[in-house]
Amino acid sequence: LVEGHDSTQCENRRYMNPDVVVDRYDIPSVCPREVGTEDFVRYHFNGTFFEGGKKFDSSHDRGNAFISQVGLGRMITGMDRGIMGMCVNERRKITIPPHLAYGSIGTGGVIPPDAVLVFDILLLDIWSSDDKVQISTISKPEKCKRTVEASDYVRYHYNGSLLSGTYIDTSFSSNKTYDTYVGKGDLIQGMEEGLLGMCVGERRIVVVPPFLGYGEKGYGTKIPPQATLVFEVLLVDLFNTNDDMEVVITRLAKNCTRKTVKGDYIRYHYNGTFLDGSAFDSSYKRNSTYNTYIGMGYVILGMDRALQGLCIGERRRVVVPPHLAYGEQGVEDLIPSSAVLVFDIDVIDFHNPKDPIEIKVTHKPKECNMTSEGDDMIQYRYNCSLMDGTLLYSSDHYDSAPITTLGANKVILGLDDGLKGMCVGEKREVIVPPHLGHGENGASGVPKSAVLFFELELLSLSKGVPDGYMFVWLGDSPDPLFPAMDLNGDHEVPLEEFSAFIMIQVSELKGRLRPGMDASVIIKDMFDNQDRDKDGKIVLDELKLKAEEDSDKARHEEL
Repeated sequence: LVEGHDSTQCENRRYMNPDVVVDRYDIPSVCPREVGTEDFVRYHFNGTFFEGGKKFDSSHDRGNAFISQVGLGRMITGMDRGIMGMCVNERRKITIPPHLAYGSIGTGGVIPPDAVLVFDILLLDIWSSDDKVQISTISKPEKCKRTVEASDYVRYHYNGSLLSGTYIDTSFSSNKTYDTYVGKGDLIQGMEEGLLGMCVGERRIVVVPPFLGYGEKGYGTKIPPQATLVFEVLLVDLFNTNDDMEVVITRLAKNCTRKTVKGDYIRYHYNGTFLDGSAFDSSYKRNSTYNTYIGMGYVILGMDRALQGLCIGERRRVVVPPHLAYGEQGVEDLIPSSAVLVFDIDVIDFHNPKDPIEIKVTHKPKECNMTSEGDDMIQYRYNCSLMDGTLLYSSDHYDSAPITTLGANKVILGLDDGLKGMCVGEKREVIVPPHLGHGENGASGVPKSAVLFFELELLSLSKGVPDGYMFVWLGDSPDPLFPAMDLNGDHEVPLEEFSAFIMIQVSELKGRLRPGMDASVIIKDMFDNQDRDKDGKIVLDELKLKAEEDSDKARHEEL
């Protein structure tokens, strides 16, 4: 034993040769590999003389670790023996006698004859020419449809270090993945091998020996020559330039009578994620559907194709490779370069700008004497929903059902058309496209460009009169008219007599008053229009004059 070392230190000391003293004064807790014969090593050292402790050499001073092969005589014999069994990050003090160092001759004027040498060593790296890339999986997703193959393009995050644990680089600090082709020589060979077979979301440790890394030259200031590299890799994305989009139906639609085609206008919700599941956008968060034309270049090419052949209520997962999405440019602050995109879409509705309303009669009474038409006044019950079943409005929410006059622009055009031709008691389902509904701007409670679904029931019907008229004859009027109006034959018709005459025509279905208005008010207006001199009675001359004026007006309008 060397004087000056206590018994505790001696326990960490072992002898590779009776003449070489090895003091293992700092041993790592984990040592996956020890130096063996023919291994290559890279280490730092300070060399001093046993006597006096003067330093004669140091790799630290030169700024470069020492690299050599063990057990083949490329180092002095004592070092060959003293370094055997070392672990990376182990520190040893090796004391070498002259006959296992530079002997009785010394060397180069630096080492005198018969010098005992002391080397303080820190082992940085071990490798062998037979080493291969070492791969260990940290975590792997349960489902993995596809793994990395040569010619694929990948995006991955990494932490890089030397075998000693010294930090090299990380992609996480810039929050940008490393993007490259695999198997085309764009990466060091060891990383090319280490990425093969990976799944998106998988984490691996990839250990690359120097000759499959940056070799004798190293790289920059952080990767020294002949350095083993350790990469912790997280695969974020994977695709091949030959990939087409993938479409998986996740929910079938019920009662699909029509599918989307080019030129249709669609409203859909979506969640947008990358392949690793991280989200980049969602229409749900905005509480607003994405609305667009299909097949006309308003969305990325992959989505344009995926939106064709859809049913209302259908859900799809669409995987779009970059060349069918945003390509190498991506979208600033949103879509990285060359990113595969995953869209989970839910079709709310679609229509074509040329679509008419769709009418389905769900109930029709056995007897139907008359049907609704323009100018009629009707009362009806309704439920108005979106195509996904979301109820917007219902007449049941009010004290009484609405009353309207058809053709008077009181309701949206599609509903007005959908209410025509109905019998009292008839029930219908009417689908109204936006251009016949509330259009691109929507309305209070109605989304923009929404297709509307109405459930209708006609409750009552009063036949109407043309716009601008208060009364119409349902056949030929009495000829001559005045004697028919003059019920008592006294050659004059006061308001009471005129009112009685009109009501007789209505009761006998010979004439019709405008529905929805007070009959007495209408009749009074009609009487005042005929009473030219405003003396409270109509005489024959007034009726003739009025008839002539109406005839002249009609001829003028024809001209």
